[in-house]
Amino acid sequence: MLIHLHPVNPQPRQIKLIIECLLDGGVIIYPTDTIYGLGCDIFQQKAIQRICRIKNIEPQKAQLSFVCHDLSDLSKYTKSISTPLYRLLKNYLPGPYTFILPASKEVPKILQSKKSTIGLRVPNNVIANTIVEQLTHPLLSASLPGEMVEEYTDPELMYQNFEKLVDIVIDGGTGGMKPSTIIDCTKEPYKVVRQGLGEWTETSSV
Repeated sequence: MLIHLHPVNPQPRQIKLIIECLLDGGVIIYPTDTIYGLGCDIFQQKAIQRICRIKNIEPQKAQLSFVCHDLSDLSKYTKSISTPLYRLLKNYLPGPYTFILPASKEVPKILQSKKSTIGLRVPNNVIANTIVEQLTHPLLSASLPGEMVEEYTDPELMYQNFEKLVDIVIDGGTGGMKPSTIIDCTKEPYKVVRQGLGEWTETSSV
C-alpha cells in the first residue's frame, strides 16, 4: 500500500492505519530528516526478522538503530546519561544524527549488538515523530538494502521496488541522499563512526 502523507500536517486517519499495521507486525518504508528507511515496531520480533531478510543480514550484526520521539523517550533505552552528555544530545536533537549509547534492559535483545549498545535517533521530521508518538514506543530504523541510489529518494519508485516486501510505503515527499551522522558516545572522546548529513566537530564532544 502506498500512503501519501502531508509532510507538516499528516492526516490522522492515515496515521491510524500505519499504527495499526505496525502493531500488527507490519513493515513500512518511511521518511526521516535524512533518507527514507525501513521500519517496524521494536517489540515485533518477526517484523525485525523480516527487515533483516530484506537487507540480507543477521539482527545482531545489523547495527540497527531506532527512532525515539524525544530525549525523555530516548533516555529509557540507554543506561544513565551524564549531565554533559544530556546537554550534548539536547543540543543536537532532533536532527540528522544517530548516537551509539549503552543499551538499557528496555531494548529487545534481538536489537542489541554484541557490545550491548544501540543507535538512537530523534529525527527532525514531523511524519516520523508523529508515528513514534502515537505508537508510544520507538520505531526500528534501517536503511534500504544495497547502495544509496537516486531511486531511494522517490516514494513512487520505492513502492514499485518494495511493494511485495513491505506492507506500507509512506510518501512524505522527496527523500535525501545522505544518511545520518553516527557518533559513538560509549566512551570519551566521542567518535564519528560515519559522517553523514549532520555536521560534527571535535569540540562537540567536550
